[in-house]
Amino acid sequence: MDISQQHPDLPDDFVQLCQSVTAKRPKAVLDHILQYGFVTTEELKERYGYNHPPRAARDVREHGIPLETFRVTGTDGRRIAAYKFGDISKARFSRLSGRTGLSKQLKDELIERYGCKCFIYLEKVDKRELQIDHRVPFEIDGEPELLAESFMLLGLTH
Repeated sequence: MDISQQHPDLPDDFVQLCQSVTAKRPKAVLDHILQYGFVTTEELKERYGYNHPPRAARDVREHGIPLETFRVTGTDGRRIAAYKFGDISKARFSRLSGRTGLSKQLKDELIERYGCKCFIYLEKVDKRELQIDHRVPFEIDGEPELLAESFMLLGLTH
């Protein structure tokens, strides 16, 4: 059976991206979601032996595959997290494990807008000592649009 017959609701290139992941932890998450539609933190812990299920979800996101977190009731009656595919139009098909390289142009725009300083310590820093970071952590929000307001500059010396 070909990919489109197995997952008629998902674009072939997205399914191929999911199936191209070979690292054990994210592959387990992806295979489970492809088969069942979602995976719970309880399943990741009990079935696959992952003691920190959010890390497994983060691994998937780092491969450029958007996941949405939602709540379900676990076998003990408590509310637990579960993961399903997010907005697949935001999937990254690059070979940088899903992460987009950030350009010198973006760094220059951030410096022009905010100055040559670390966003956390508000100290002036030499341009070479600044790196671009996400305002909202990649693990939480995935890769944002490449707009200056989605990023900040951090000093490498801290």
